Amino acid sequence: MEEVFQNGNPEDTAIITNDNDIAVEIRKENTLLDHMEITIVEAEKRANGALNLKEFFTVYLIETKVIDLEFKDAFTNMSSLWRRYTEFELLRAYLEILYPFIVVPPLPEKKVLYAWQKVTTDTFDPDFVDRRRAGLENFLLRVASHPILSYDKHFMGFLQQKDGWRESIKETGYLQIAESKLKALSVAVRLRKPDKRFETIKNYGIELQNNLCNLLRVRSKLVEKQYSFYKLHANYGRIFSEWSAIEREMGDGLQKSGHYLDSLAAMIDSTLEEEELIADQLKEWLFGASALQAVVRRREALQLGKEEACDNLSAVHEQKEKVLQGKSGLISRLFGSVDTEDVREIKILQLDQKINQGEEIVKQTDQELSLFSEKAMDDIERFQVQKVLDLRETLTAYCVLQFKLARKGLLAWQHIKQCLESMP
Repeated sequence: MEEVFQNGNPEDTAIITNDNDIAVEIRKENTLLDHMEITIVEAEKRANGALNLKEFFTVYLIETKVIDLEFKDAFTNMSSLWRRYTEFELLRAYLEILYPFIVVPPLPEKKVLYAWQKVTTDTFDPDFVDRRRAGLENFLLRVASHPILSYDKHFMGFLQQKDGWRESIKETGYLQIAESKLKALSVAVRLRKPDKRFETIKNYGIELQNNLCNLLRVRSKLVEKQYSFYKLHANYGRIFSEWSAIEREMGDGLQKSGHYLDSLAAMIDSTLEEEELIADQLKEWLFGASALQAVVRRREALQLGKEEACDNLSAVHEQKEKVLQGKSGLISRLFGSVDTEDVREIKILQLDQKINQGEEIVKQTDQELSLFSEKAMDDIERFQVQKVLDLRETLTAYCVLQFKLARKGLLAWQHIKQCLESMP
């Protein structure tokens, strides 16, 4: 199986081939991340409101550092500012509206999904907050590594503008655009001639989302059982320790075995903490599949607008045809009244004007649709390349983690075996 992606000048590309001989061609793009370091260094819980009606929220400290001398005139050399999660949401919503053809990187989960007994659903839990901090940092890095999104002035303002950023976003009028877009997207779209390329992408997005949902669901069930299984070994450890107290010759071997059984029970904690980070990476692409489908829906709305414009133009042509035939309307046919030649000429002139306007609208909507489709296909290709690289790395990391756990377990059992064999 071979995937080939061709982008731009061959001199600006690199080929990466994995173990399954999948060739992935990556364009070397100049982005903001080439000139600036971006990190979210810490999170902090805060409260606002009256003493008895406090509302708690979390803020995240974003630090940026310009590493390119040419960019130091455009940016503050070093900057740090606090942002709330709602501001990240505002930024992403703005980017999605202003760049509808781009698969905008997703934000980390707002509430815990696919939780299990050891993972708290408390959004103020330190572990959850730290994982979300990492996810928000990853979101910023994704946007900053995008050749178009990274140079948006409001994104750059998000990174370094301490005051007035929310107001500057609202002044763009994106909220009004968002309302009209949402109305268009909320209508069930049935296109007469859907583009096969985007139909394939839409179906792929749905299947990708379903597969990742199932993967995360199975993983949470497996982790639940795996955690319980390892923790049961602590009972062995307790029993061996108690048993060693009544044995003289066997006591030392039993006590050491109990110690190793306790360590076996404890090793699962750190492993599953690492595994939660892997689950977060899978969730990113789960949300990314939704972002992919959103691009397709926005294109469908554009095509629907074009088809409606074509229908309106056809209706005006039919009206003109009826006037030319002397059949201006139902009332004229029923009562025998026929328009005069002058009236008919005026109507034809008016309809010609409508036809010209309709043709212009059809031309404009067709150009918008073609341009959107071209840009969307380029960005979707970019999305697919990144997805292949990231998921390959994530799933490999999962395998390595399971291998390490199994190796630790094997080593613990070998020590237990030696302890028991050493007993006289």
